Amino acid sequence: MSTPEKVTFPSRAYKLAGLFYPPVAGSPDRAGASIVIAHPWTSIKEQSPANYARVLTQAGFTCLTYDAAYQGESEGEPRDLEDPYQRVEDIKCAVTYLVGRKEVDSNKIGVLGICASGGYAPFAAQTDLRIKAVATSAAVCVGTMARRGFDKDSSNREILKTQLEAAGKDRNSDLGGEKIPAVHMLPEKPEDAPAEMPESFRDLMSYYRTPRAFHPRATNTTLARGWDIMANFDAFAHNYLISPRPLLMITGTKAATKWQSEEGVQKAHDPKELFVIDGLTHADLYDKVDEAGAKLVDFFGKSLV
Repeated sequence: MSTPEKVTFPSRAYKLAGLFYPPVAGSPDRAGASIVIAHPWTSIKEQSPANYARVLTQAGFTCLTYDAAYQGESEGEPRDLEDPYQRVEDIKCAVTYLVGRKEVDSNKIGVLGICASGGYAPFAAQTDLRIKAVATSAAVCVGTMARRGFDKDSSNREILKTQLEAAGKDRNSDLGGEKIPAVHMLPEKPEDAPAEMPESFRDLMSYYRTPRAFHPRATNTTLARGWDIMANFDAFAHNYLISPRPLLMITGTKAATKWQSEEGVQKAHDPKELFVIDGLTHADLYDKVDEAGAKLVDFFGKSLV
């Protein structure tokens, strides 16, 4: 992987911290083709985005990774807030940053969104025509997850009601009301996991809360007030607007979120593709990126020309 340049760029009122990866020396000449890579919820640029940047820069693409507003090394208060609309704005502002780089052909910019950003990236591309191709890996719409849960056949309405009540209390705490603690998305240590914890969350825990990907700036926390922003967000409803630009959604046969990629592709118009990798779980797609990476190289190689 090429040595990245530390960069910053604005997104609304916030300065975002990014890493600008030039193509690896001796890699194919992509004539300025560049890809924004956006990270999952509660994640940072040094985790799964770096894994995909490694593959893509070796194939000659320029890549930009960054920490979302409120998270990682980027600005934004309150810390660890997950705001889908700010996240979408971050992607569009990352595109603007690339447009300003002399190494980048502004007509050859694509976006890759991972997990929650697999919802934000298509949403951004629906209306930002500067994005010439959009791909996702282990895509999740956080609004769908808030309403329905992580698994396809679950229902989250009663849990969501509790989360929305907590969101209101969290907002009231700004005026001296009851302090609502940050929400820990996963057990801090695998040994703390309850026996009844769903396998889909164990999958995530095996990535984020072990040496496999642990990073101190990935805090494993989010704010209760985020749920009232997420609850009626719908990432894929207007995926048809991406056409005639291409959409690729990558998932795994063992991914608990596979159904979300299926729904995302269903709501899009051609050219579109669902690419399913045998044997991979949701979290596997964060770091077992050889097959997904090869598919992305082919996809962006054909799309950003």
